[in-house]
Amino acid sequence: MSDPAERAVELRKLLDYHSHRYYVLDDPEIGDDEYDALLDELRALEAADPELVTPDSPTQRVGGEPVSDLVKVRHPQRMLSLANAHSAQDLRAWVQRMRNHLAREGIDDPSFRFVAEPKIDGLAMSLIYRNGVFERGATRGNGEIGEDVSHNLRTIGQIPLRLEMTDPPALLEVRGEVYMSLPDFAKLNERRAQEGLSTFMNPRNSAAGTVRQLDPKLAAARPLSFWAYQIGATEGITLSSHWDALAWLREHRFPVHPDVRLMATEEEVIAQCEGWEQRRGSLEFEIDGVVVKVDDAELQRRLGVVGREPRWAIAWKFPPTTAVTTLRQIGWNPGKFGDLHPYAMLEPVQVAGVTIKLATLHNEEDVARKDIREGEEVIVLRAGDVIPQVLSPAPHVVEHADRPPPSRPPAHCPVCGTATIKPEGAVFTRCPNRDCPGRRWQLLTSFAGVMDIDGLGEKLVTLFIELGWVLTAADFYRLDAGQIASQPGFGEVSAGKLVAAIEASKRQPFGRVLFAVGIEEVGSVTGNNLAQQFRTLDALLEATPEQIEETPGVGPKMAASIHAQLADEKMRALLYDLQGLGLTLEEAGPPPGEGPLGGKTFVLTGTLPTLTREQAMQLIVAAGGKVTGSVSKKTSYLVAGDSAGSKLADAERLGVPVLDEAGLRALLAGDGDAGSAAGS
Repeated sequence: MSDPAERAVELRKLLDYHSHRYYVLDDPEIGDDEYDALLDELRALEAADPELVTPDSPTQRVGGEPVSDLVKVRHPQRMLSLANAHSAQDLRAWVQRMRNHLAREGIDDPSFRFVAEPKIDGLAMSLIYRNGVFERGATRGNGEIGEDVSHNLRTIGQIPLRLEMTDPPALLEVRGEVYMSLPDFAKLNERRAQEGLSTFMNPRNSAAGTVRQLDPKLAAARPLSFWAYQIGATEGITLSSHWDALAWLREHRFPVHPDVRLMATEEEVIAQCEGWEQRRGSLEFEIDGVVVKVDDAELQRRLGVVGREPRWAIAWKFPPTTAVTTLRQIGWNPGKFGDLHPYAMLEPVQVAGVTIKLATLHNEEDVARKDIREGEEVIVLRAGDVIPQVLSPAPHVVEHADRPPPSRPPAHCPVCGTATIKPEGAVFTRCPNRDCPGRRWQLLTSFAGVMDIDGLGEKLVTLFIELGWVLTAADFYRLDAGQIASQPGFGEVSAGKLVAAIEASKRQPFGRVLFAVGIEEVGSVTGNNLAQQFRTLDALLEATPEQIEETPGVGPKMAASIHAQLADEKMRALLYDLQGLGLTLEEAGPPPGEGPLGGKTFVLTGTLPTLTREQAMQLIVAAGGKVTGSVSKKTSYLVAGDSAGSKLADAERLGVPVLDEAGLRALLAGDGDAGSAAGS
């Protein structure tokens, strides 16, 4: 009889080999019965001697213990976003931008090769292997920090649990996409329907929900798949090109899509992208575009990154999906300042695999400009995870003479019944009633979000209002755990966590509180600038309009509006109530002009890798700098992240230095040469 340990090793190798043939190559050599017999033999050996169980054993793919929570983990290398192209013109412009950048680097007439691969509509994943053994898999998250979902990724047959090589790299990070194929999605929904369970809306949402399950048995019961598309951080291997990296992944049993192509010209790339778009509907999985990358690793390094986007890669995005349906009715919701926001109630329609019943209409002027009317057919757009919107009437509708009357805002607030008004020059019709329940709900949900109170979402705000526990934002800080624990769905632990999150929000800075309480025209930038300018609540409330106007970014009309709102008895009572409850209503940082960034003015734009805009602002203000909302010749630096937009163009036009997050941190650390870390 062979040694059990040796037999276990042999069985693991056999099972890995046959899994690869089945899941990756789609070319099995043995039937399911033979495979199951090998797996059962290994299970029996491991049951008899638990010390034989290894993390990479095929028996560990299914049936592990549920986890209590999804742990946050930091990626060894940042997972970047991609800039978008929508046409051949955009792609050629991208290539020209790369040539221009490399010319500045001293590389004239670079010889590009490109790799084009389908952009799977799934969830980006980072897989970590240590010395050849799968250690951890995590979601993309914010690019810096994701969630550990290893327990569910182990259930995916295409993901190797061990690298079959004699000298594996000490560290290997494999990037890829977890998705659910369309046939598997259909089978899953059919099975759920037969079992009397609710069906899923689309493959991407099904995959997203599955991969974040706490119990891996649930993930194992749902057919997830995986494509590898990149090698990230490594220790022990060096590859000179992206194409070589894909070949290495294939050689070591990772699934790489067979239709990935290596091309020598941008015209070949354009043809490949257009070809993918034409056959998009015939594929067995959903794609929303094609990813194009420069192949040469050294050129990638020289091209570098701007914000959160590599210069050497771009996503050719396909046109978003639209559908035609009937607009049943236009509804109106009051915002926190009383502005009435229109929304469309639609005849349910499938758009990109999702049933759409409601869609945004932006504002009343947009409704009038597009000439959208109740009872008519309209074009609905759903682009990725963006809120569905009504684009326009259907083309044949506007040709009819007998159309319904144009849609107008209501004469009375749909929530409180107060007669509505439209101030001169305003975009929105308003409900002027400050005690309107609709306005109150919007203010309170906005306050919870701005103050970053974890767990206090719209449903709980609604519940606390209905129970009569919360009338103003200050009432959140009077809630106690025992009171909350009495409600269905809560226990002592969950109630305690919510109260602790509310208590923690008391540490938010003065400027954030001014933003949160709902002073019209006071956002995060102006709130911080008012806090910097006046230092204490008393000083701010005693300020004249002329003194408020001295705040950076505040003009005469805004100053008068802020002064009037701060003079309101209810606003003053709320601010003093919050101060009495322990919230921060005085400025702790240095006065303007003092500190390492004293005298410097910053503008923030885009999404930074690890800092929210508010966090970046707090760091700047704490160091004595100022933050304003728009770029001018007086701006010292623009801090630009992903999707920087028009402010980046303004900075380049005016010659304002541009920093990425690393450059900002260098400046905060006192590095006088921080400009060299600029993101563009």
